[in-house]
Amino acid sequence: MRRSAALASVTLTAALTLTACGGGGAAPAAGGGAATSTAAPATGGTLRFLTNADFSHLDPARGWDGGVNNFYRLIYRGLTTVGAGPGAESTKIVPDLATDTGKPSADHKTWTYTLKDNVFFEDGTPITSEAVKFGFSRSFDPEAGIGSPYAKLLLDAPKDYKGPYLSGDLDTIETPDDKTVIFHLKKSFPDFPSALTLPNFVPFPKGTGAAAAFDSKPIASGPYKVESYRRGSSLKLVRNPYWKPETDPVRAAKPDVFEWTSGLDPATIDERMLAGQGTDTDAIMAIIQSSTVARVQAPQLKARTLSGLTGCTTYMSLNMTKKNLDDVRVRQAINYAVDKDTVVAAQGGSTLSAKATAIQPPTIAGRVEYDPYPRNVETAKKLLAEAGLAGGFSMTLDARNDPKMQAIAVAIQEALKQVNINVKINNVDVSTFYEVIGTPAQQHDAAVTGWCPDWASGATFLPPLFDGRQIVDKGNQNLAQINDKAINARIDEIAAMPEVEQANAAYGALDKQIMEQAPIVPLTYEKHVTITGSNIAGAYLSASFSGGIDLVSVGLAKPKK
Repeated sequence: MRRSAALASVTLTAALTLTACGGGGAAPAAGGGAATSTAAPATGGTLRFLTNADFSHLDPARGWDGGVNNFYRLIYRGLTTVGAGPGAESTKIVPDLATDTGKPSADHKTWTYTLKDNVFFEDGTPITSEAVKFGFSRSFDPEAGIGSPYAKLLLDAPKDYKGPYLSGDLDTIETPDDKTVIFHLKKSFPDFPSALTLPNFVPFPKGTGAAAAFDSKPIASGPYKVESYRRGSSLKLVRNPYWKPETDPVRAAKPDVFEWTSGLDPATIDERMLAGQGTDTDAIMAIIQSSTVARVQAPQLKARTLSGLTGCTTYMSLNMTKKNLDDVRVRQAINYAVDKDTVVAAQGGSTLSAKATAIQPPTIAGRVEYDPYPRNVETAKKLLAEAGLAGGFSMTLDARNDPKMQAIAVAIQEALKQVNINVKINNVDVSTFYEVIGTPAQQHDAAVTGWCPDWASGATFLPPLFDGRQIVDKGNQNLAQINDKAINARIDEIAAMPEVEQANAAYGALDKQIMEQAPIVPLTYEKHVTITGSNIAGAYLSASFSGGIDLVSVGLAKPKK
């Protein structure tokens, strides 16, 4: 799945006026099965995490994906964060280090924040406005700033500014005193508080973190700090004695220790979690393999199984610049013809995915439930005949060369045979897939891919995928290459709305407007399925972290001494 990193490559005029989810209104993350473990965690003990891969980066200016963003909240705090709780609670924007979610100017170009009292780094150094300024400006460093693009997209800065190590202070962030920080933005951005929940907006003591220092030894501002770290093998967090729980209503911080063991074979992880023996009773995992899903239906495992939507949509793009696909009737026919039940089966069944109808998944605030193209082969044939293609045609479908994506491609291929569309599957190596489909000169007629929002709003879902002014030669996310004046204009109108809730509702309506053109086929909303140890308590799936267990709330029912 790709996240809405597309904003890094769009024009500033289009990107910087987006609005997004300011809290609440999103549908629950659950998509079948339990979404939370009801037992309350006790204080103490060691919570263990079994995983195949290590985190991408411990430095929040470098890392940016659902898993590591979740982890970051254990060791870092920002001015704002997302709420702690299942369903819509995990998409709310709440104060963190700041006393509120920010005070904007009338045009939403200037934002003022006041820091709470008694907030400290792990060595007891107070967190000041200067530390906030320094941490934010690290995102501009050409070496470190490879994660979330939002600081560079939003903050007003000289074109040649290269971060604090190379260019010094960023004057457009004001620090009139130790508690006050004022941000000047390039464009009006009513939902700046949502952007501030992303990991690159983290404070650090001035002058620290050069040359990838934070990738091995971060400086914590959250309830835990790194005690030991062996890349690709193990990570141990212990309590930060300078974290004050009275300043932090979000992080429960129940365990004394978090321990990650990485580099494990996925099948081994599944077997250990199913068995639930020894210290694995105190363990959690990321996500089970599809081959294991049937086994978790056993009654003794259901109580330890959590499932819910990831917040992402799997879809097939239809390249509107290609012959035949430049006719809306053909694109609509393909939407009617695709059998989404077989696509769900290809992804491992209904436990692992749900049929998609709208572009935006149910976790998006303001999203509208509707189904514009329920499967109807006869309607598809009629539309193709009207387009002069009753005899059918051939098209090429780009798909990642991994088992799940290949299975989805075959399901599409078989469904379209029924309307005389011959689909040739072009297998693309996983390592180069996004580069290939993101290069218009290389992409074919269609592609199977997916999209995840940066926060629960259509602002980070619809414009990156369907704004025609964002079509670029490299790193293109508008795979349909749709460039519709009415859609572009509506995107601008929504971006100018000062109220976040109004904008979210408008994006829900825009979803329907876009699908009238049928530039994509929404296929499925993927689900996250995981097993917890029998001694795990307070676990729920967060809609803000790709459906993973929210680490700030989980703990042990009975900590071992």
